[in-house]
Amino acid sequence: MPLDSKYLEILRQEEFDEEDFVSLNHLAQKVRNRILEVVSKNGGHLSSTLGAVELIIGMHCVFDNPRDPFIFDVSHQAYTHKLLTGRWDSFETLRQKGGISGFTKPSESNQDYFIAGHSSTSISLGVGVAKAFCLKGASNIPVVLIGDGAMSAGLAYEALNELGDRKYPMVIILNDNEMSIAKPIGAISKYLSQTIAGKFTQNIKNKIGNIINNMPNATYLAKRFEESIKLITPGMLFEELGLDYIGPINGHNLKEIIEALRLAKSIQKPIVVHAQTLKGKGYPIAEGHLEQWHGVSPFDRQNGIALAKNSRKSPTQIFSQTLLEIAKEDSKVVGITAAMPSGTGLDLLIKTFPERFWDVAIAEQHATTQASSLAKEGFKPFVVIYSTFLQRAFDQIIHDVGIMQMPVKFAIDRAGIVGEDGETHQGVFDIAYLNMIPHFVLFAPRDQATLESAVHFAHHFSNAPCAFRYPRKSFKLDENLFAPTPFALGKLEILRNSQSEILLLGYGNGVGRAYECLLELEKQNILCSLVDLRFVKPLDKETLLTLSKNHKKWFIFSDSAKIGGVGQILSAFAQENNLQIKIHSFEFEDDFIAHGKAEEIEEQLGLDTSHLTQQILQHI
Repeated sequence: MPLDSKYLEILRQEEFDEEDFVSLNHLAQKVRNRILEVVSKNGGHLSSTLGAVELIIGMHCVFDNPRDPFIFDVSHQAYTHKLLTGRWDSFETLRQKGGISGFTKPSESNQDYFIAGHSSTSISLGVGVAKAFCLKGASNIPVVLIGDGAMSAGLAYEALNELGDRKYPMVIILNDNEMSIAKPIGAISKYLSQTIAGKFTQNIKNKIGNIINNMPNATYLAKRFEESIKLITPGMLFEELGLDYIGPINGHNLKEIIEALRLAKSIQKPIVVHAQTLKGKGYPIAEGHLEQWHGVSPFDRQNGIALAKNSRKSPTQIFSQTLLEIAKEDSKVVGITAAMPSGTGLDLLIKTFPERFWDVAIAEQHATTQASSLAKEGFKPFVVIYSTFLQRAFDQIIHDVGIMQMPVKFAIDRAGIVGEDGETHQGVFDIAYLNMIPHFVLFAPRDQATLESAVHFAHHFSNAPCAFRYPRKSFKLDENLFAPTPFALGKLEILRNSQSEILLLGYGNGVGRAYECLLELEKQNILCSLVDLRFVKPLDKETLLTLSKNHKKWFIFSDSAKIGGVGQILSAFAQENNLQIKIHSFEFEDDFIAHGKAEEIEEQLGLDTSHLTQQILQHI
């Protein structure tokens, strides 16, 4: 049922009476119900988006979007914005193949300014927009909504540093749903901050500034007076960076939100509006600081219990339990993750060994660099990060780990297609960007049993940095099909050897994909050999050379980008050794992969078993 147009009309009003605020609160409840209705069926981000409902309604009441662009940090909290901008009915397709994205996406609506799935980019984007408006002579104001968690990344402060100096008009709404940086003195702080930000006080400050310029002896007293005011406000940090500050305000009180945003808009300076909200607001089961309600799979709305239950342990669980057992025996083992303790399984180790395993917040660069010095001091650091987020630390991987050849172990979770989160989260580039770094060792398990072996290999490997990757949900290959053997540096494993010229080479989860094709080909009396590469750096060159004598047609299976991927690595090897073989790679083509269920995306890309088998038949 579409959203009643009367609510949209209220959003466009200049003034609001008490009756209007009653209607706006009704709208907030309708939005929450719609979010719960869809997310409980489709899965998605929940607690953060429920907590931002009133803030986003307030933004639409005060600013003229899209003339005043709304820039959402990460944008997983922007479901309310989607619902208010013509996507109430299509919201049913949230995160489904061909449906609307779980993040803001300009191709969906001109009211979505930027696509964002990684954290802490919003203020930088806002500064760029503000510069553009200044150059154009436009009076528009960029509006940034950023969570307190995103303020733990350095990029946000790099942007604030310039913004405080340049003074471009911008409104930054700080959605504080975890920190309690002002509760003890909230009422006093709110009064002082709103007073300080008001027009009268701004005029006074400007006049005092002019007087001070002509009275050097008064500078010290004036500065001390201003500093004493800042010391009793939670906005001291922002004020010191050169930004004005309002708050903290109640992020669920629409009247208070609208008043604060109007004031912020009128100042025409960079200003932070600090709003305190409750994660999961309106859904008691999810309210509070519960990380498991950040991103959810489909669940029963009545009791909050997940609908789909997988009896098999996930790769993340296998990794976590294996590393825990190793850590119990070796006190030199330490671990670091960047704001994803439960997602990476490191929460179990943080709970058991809090002095040796750390969540460093959204700071992949910091996580990587500190791991290098930990390794230099004789420890065995595991950096556990999703493939998509490890990209953020590319320079540190080269400069701080690679050049020093520090034996840091990178456990790369969510490798390959992750599904419904789409382009910003698919883990497809790690092989390409890690392979180019000298001395790095890259390997991957094919199933649960070899994942355990991979963790043990990384634990004992001390000659150089290494990285191993594993998928989000489950391996395609049943671990009971091939007996696991320990990893040996640079050694592949021949799983099936035939007299055929056809060689299927799998890497990581690609081994399971190759094995499924082998079974289909055997049904047509076509024999193939099957190899688990295990390592792409270093390659098992000796065994590959031997295999090339009889196997002239190589088919490569890996859940990774084709450019810079396993196929190109093997093609370079073949060229260097003048091998008379034909190589065809079934990796991902040169494009970003959209959202949808992993199985649907694989079929769309022609990577399901049926399509792959047909392609092999065409090539042979």
